[in-house]
Amino acid sequence: MLIESWVLWTLLAATMQAIRTAGQKNLTGEMSALSATLVRYLFGLPFALLWLGFVSRQQDFSLPGLNTVFILSGFAAGILQITATFLLIRLFTLRNFAVGSTYVKSEILLTAVIGYFFFTETVTLVGWLAIIVCVIGLVTISVSKTGGIKSLWNQSAGYGLSSGLCFALTSLYLRQASLSLGTDDSMLAAGMTLAYMVSLQTVTMLAWVRIQQPGQISVILRNWRPSLFVGITSVVGSVGWFTAMTLELASYVKTLGQLEFIFTVLIAVFYFKEKPTRLEVAGMLLIVSGGVALLLN
Repeated sequence: MLIESWVLWTLLAATMQAIRTAGQKNLTGEMSALSATLVRYLFGLPFALLWLGFVSRQQDFSLPGLNTVFILSGFAAGILQITATFLLIRLFTLRNFAVGSTYVKSEILLTAVIGYFFFTETVTLVGWLAIIVCVIGLVTISVSKTGGIKSLWNQSAGYGLSSGLCFALTSLYLRQASLSLGTDDSMLAAGMTLAYMVSLQTVTMLAWVRIQQPGQISVILRNWRPSLFVGITSVVGSVGWFTAMTLELASYVKTLGQLEFIFTVLIAVFYFKEKPTRLEVAGMLLIVSGGVALLLN
């Protein structure tokens, strides 16, 4: 049986997101959370535009017409993603790498619930079960890392859940924007949405950093090599997410994308020298089980 294309795009996105997140964590030691947020857009913009040029080339550079839904939904998704990324980076200054990623993963359940009630996304029974199993796996890992249920709610949890909510809304709005273009070429629709959002985000973040932390611009330029790495991996991951969400329900894409958490933990083990516990391993197995159930749906 052939693997559906949205699955391959999601796996690409999950892998690149884990790598990009690790790179962003390293940047927080050199620059502020605000500047580290700017980096992924500023250094990613040229590659987002190159990708749009590549996919539009197959359509003789003929782009679908813009519409109000695309402009407003893309704008909302862009601002929400900035907020989510800033909260994520701020979270990494409070908790370790694996725990920070765990809290943010509330987005999978939030995407499904909000999408069902407000974005007319229909999730099957198996889909709901897969989502719930993944959430249980994430909670299991979080309990292992924090020392028990009572310690789950703290300042880090607040940042993580807020980031997760913003990421969930980002996914739903970008899918809405992409589908509003009305083209059968999913890569072209995703490429247009990505280029629009990253352009908006770059301008917004540049102005914000210039006003709030003008000295950080020189810090970013001094760290252009790791910043370029974050920018490239961010765009490649976004291409995967945007294309997958154009092809499939955002909640399904996000659920399968939790395999990214496995990659994140592996990075935490081999790069940041953190050691997984038995509960963490059990949680990872649950996440994999949820992903498999979704594929068999």
